Amino acid sequence: MVPYLAGGVILTDAPLHRRRRQTINPGFGKKHLETLRGRTQAALPPIPDGEFDALAWADGAVLSLLNGAYFGGEFDSHLLHSFLAPLRRPFPVPALPRPLLFLRVDAELRRLATRRLMAGGDDLLAVLAPIPGGLEEARVSLAAAHDTTTHALAYAVWHLANHPQWHAPPHHPAVLKETLRLHPPGWMGSRRLKCELDWNGVKLPRGTLALYAPYLSARDPQLWDAPQQFRPERWEHKPPAWAYLPFGGGERLCLGIHLAQMLILDVLSALPSLRAVRGDDSPVPGITLGPRGPLMVRRVS
Repeated sequence: MVPYLAGGVILTDAPLHRRRRQTINPGFGKKHLETLRGRTQAALPPIPDGEFDALAWADGAVLSLLNGAYFGGEFDSHLLHSFLAPLRRPFPVPALPRPLLFLRVDAELRRLATRRLMAGGDDLLAVLAPIPGGLEEARVSLAAAHDTTTHALAYAVWHLANHPQWHAPPHHPAVLKETLRLHPPGWMGSRRLKCELDWNGVKLPRGTLALYAPYLSARDPQLWDAPQQFRPERWEHKPPAWAYLPFGGGERLCLGIHLAQMLILDVLSALPSLRAVRGDDSPVPGITLGPRGPLMVRRVS
């Protein structure tokens, strides 16, 4: 339904999926991402003085960070914004075809890829460009990364502004996990059943398409204590099995899990002390789950 995600490893079925995933995995692994870390840290825009909307700021920050990680900051920023902006809007806007825009984006991808094939490089496009179908993988994974990372970052900043006692780098991994538990951007997924299942008296045959909702399992009072509350201290212990699935699971675990975590944790470490001013953090489901906004915060001297 959504042309942004119509291609690449996301739509590759078994048994070809595993081989395709193994081909593109190295670029998104922790070892390679460490080589990009200095570049992405340098791409972080300044934190505004005074009062600002954390959601709008996160949108621009993630755009810049992904440009750095994928393209060394060389992708035309206005074109990149035009390409990704519809994903933030309600349906049916993200599903509308945009052939001319996609042609411009693909042309820019080819231009930058040709430069890397001739001169080399170490950004994500340099890794993907030599792979057959690699430019499609770059475009699709970029689209998948932007909104998910933006919404997770905005919610994390909002939580730190409301709970400043957790704003310290040693606490940030637990803050991010708790943020993703409460507000998983990928709020619904699907899998094919590998065997017949009896679900509360209903028999589902092998091959049935089953939907699962990380948002619901992460707020189930039978699995979590005080599930509606922001409690990063709960991550001192392992979560219940299969109750925490913000990145999916199994062989289709999110390709960009390490990239998203690295970018968000680096941003949180760079943030000054913040306080919440006002905002609407109620979740709005779309392609991803994000806050209605705005989320107004201010710097604390």
